[in-house]
Amino acid sequence: MTDKKLRELLNDMTLEEKVNQLVQIPGSYYDKNASVTGGIENSRFSETQRSQAGSILGITGAKTLRQIQETYMENHPHHIPLLFMLDVIHGLRTIFPMPLALGATFDPNLVELTAQAAARESAVSGIHVTFAPMADLVRDARWGRVMESTGEDTYLNSLMTAAMVSGFQGNHPGEPERIAACVKHFAAYGKPEGGREYSNVELSEHALREFYLPAYESGIRAGSELVMASFNTLNGIPSSGNHWLMQKVLRKEMGFDGVLISDWASIEEMIHHGFCQDEKEAAKKAIEAGVDIDMATTIYANHLAGMVKSGEITEACIDEAAYRVLRLKNRLGLFENPFKDGDEDKEKEVILSGEHRALARKAARESVVLLKNEKDVQTGKKLLPVNSEEIVAFIGPYVQSKGLHSTWAIKGRAEDAVSIREAAEENMVNENVMFACGCGMMNRDNGMILKRHIDETLTEADLGIFDEQTEKQIEREALEAAAKASLVVLCLGEHRLLSGEAASRSDIGIPMVQLELFRKVSEVNPRIVTVIFGGRPLDLREISEKSMAVLEVWLPGTEGGNAIVDVLTGAYNPSGKLPVSFPYSVGQIPVHYNEYATGRPLNGKEDIAFYRSRYLDIPNHPLYPFGYGLSYTDFVISPVELSRKTIGGAEKSLKAFVTVKNAGSRKGTETVQLYIRDIAASVVRPVKELKGICKVTLEQGEEQKVEFEITEEMLQFHDADGRLTSEPGSYLLWIDNSSDTEAGAEFALERKEHI
Repeated sequence: MTDKKLRELLNDMTLEEKVNQLVQIPGSYYDKNASVTGGIENSRFSETQRSQAGSILGITGAKTLRQIQETYMENHPHHIPLLFMLDVIHGLRTIFPMPLALGATFDPNLVELTAQAAARESAVSGIHVTFAPMADLVRDARWGRVMESTGEDTYLNSLMTAAMVSGFQGNHPGEPERIAACVKHFAAYGKPEGGREYSNVELSEHALREFYLPAYESGIRAGSELVMASFNTLNGIPSSGNHWLMQKVLRKEMGFDGVLISDWASIEEMIHHGFCQDEKEAAKKAIEAGVDIDMATTIYANHLAGMVKSGEITEACIDEAAYRVLRLKNRLGLFENPFKDGDEDKEKEVILSGEHRALARKAARESVVLLKNEKDVQTGKKLLPVNSEEIVAFIGPYVQSKGLHSTWAIKGRAEDAVSIREAAEENMVNENVMFACGCGMMNRDNGMILKRHIDETLTEADLGIFDEQTEKQIEREALEAAAKASLVVLCLGEHRLLSGEAASRSDIGIPMVQLELFRKVSEVNPRIVTVIFGGRPLDLREISEKSMAVLEVWLPGTEGGNAIVDVLTGAYNPSGKLPVSFPYSVGQIPVHYNEYATGRPLNGKEDIAFYRSRYLDIPNHPLYPFGYGLSYTDFVISPVELSRKTIGGAEKSLKAFVTVKNAGSRKGTETVQLYIRDIAASVVRPVKELKGICKVTLEQGEEQKVEFEITEEMLQFHDADGRLTSEPGSYLLWIDNSSDTEAGAEFALERKEHI
């Protein structure tokens, strides 16, 4: 449809019809099998509202959505098609590693491919829009939705956000087997006070612009069709009614002209925040802030038309929002084909296809981070990869678990996944492996809390808890297996329900029932490889100290078992890097590598310093830093060389070089990372900032020169007046394999000559 025709359609619609285009109704009003990701007890939609709502969420399936679309369009006065939206966060049915794990790949190209595959499965299932990617910067492991971000670094998050948008949408969301992306949650949702879900965010404008906004903007620059407003208040103002944030920053400064959607009932929640007296005021503030769609409440539906008639808001305000919704439908091609790619036959062909499973396996194994790998004093060899002659006991609640997807893989099914046991039985010598559960997934009290608050129908099997007699029996079996084995692979971690939305935790340790099993097994057999699952950075002090090897595998998705066994056996050499710092303990949080310098730094003198910025009882540094990750081979990175020492005048850039050599005994991939520091500026700058990534794969003995170009744009920051600028002066530059590096070089940005 041409834009002229679209405008004519808008002008022909009644005020009530236009308002209803701004209403999104939960799919449970249309289909009892719909996914519900928020409460609906206060939402009561009339028959007219249900028959004219512009979009619904939470339903998938080509047959079901075709039936809903046909009925809707037949009854709509202008036969306008519905938009179907769904949370497709890291896969529809083929579940890829959770986003934080995808961040650990440090590979935007791979992440784009996973989003493209998710879009393909969603599109053939009738979906038009996904509520992804989440661009929120996260530095607090207590927050449950850490799992849905790609980490603590602005640069990495920006790369990954853009990659996901491109993967979902392609060159245009109307293309075959593509869907529209929605960058969320605008803004700064990842910094709630105390790490507690839905809490206030207090953040200076400088920090907001410098660290938190760039990833959202990256997704917008990549063409994201939608943006979602966040639940939180930002400096006392709820995002859904924040005129400055949405109109000045998002619309004007970032140039976003797409659809802005609320989060689930976030317009209504402005009343609970104390920002609005009633629904009418909430509707007014949200629409004037530029929120186009009210998700899951009747506030827009019940109040906007009346306020236009009373003169409290203009009809032009409604027209602007309704036009954006209609334009999105037009960009998706729904006026020509309201079913777009929905196709029952293609669903059977595409969903869980061999191609998608292979990609899921590749992404999962590339997300695995090797945190520790000690040498065995008897053999002189590192514990991993597992020697094929070892007698291996796989012990722990994750050995047979198929719940390898997060709570934000809402259409994922455990039965589709490959467990570690299944993968080991298929890929290892059967007579050399044993399997034992050993304990439950979580403590009983945690399980009962989840049952009470999430879903009373959850069974003890769902929650991974056992009665006392069963616990004793499975523990005894595990210890017997550990005693017989030459090597123990302990598969431990968080139950998937312990992370995700509304899953904030003050204790980020391994559940005590599992930690007790770990302690008992280590007394029986100290040759332990611990495989850690979970949705957040965990406190791994004791695990790390007592294990000879540690693998962080996150929530790896459908092909998780195969990917993990690939790494354990050496069929794949681990290459993942931490996209977040793993704290020494919860008391360090928030902890991140790119902190500001203090006036009283320790400077490596922890043993003698007192009046310094430090803890009395724990180190300042995390247990494992951002960018860290080991390999089964050894890489040597040469000192940094610079093509010149200055940028400025005619010299618009310089080049920094290192040579990376595989000095080990097998092929491997290293992620080379560029960090820069502005030594002295008009506002304090971080001690390091990631500015470049280069992945190199080298055969044994092979070496390769890695080059980064340094431009003035890479040195820009927001000054005290909020201007994006760069300043002349000295800079430090590091090229290494993690943020924990000291080998660098110095260069300068020269002062520009004024004419």
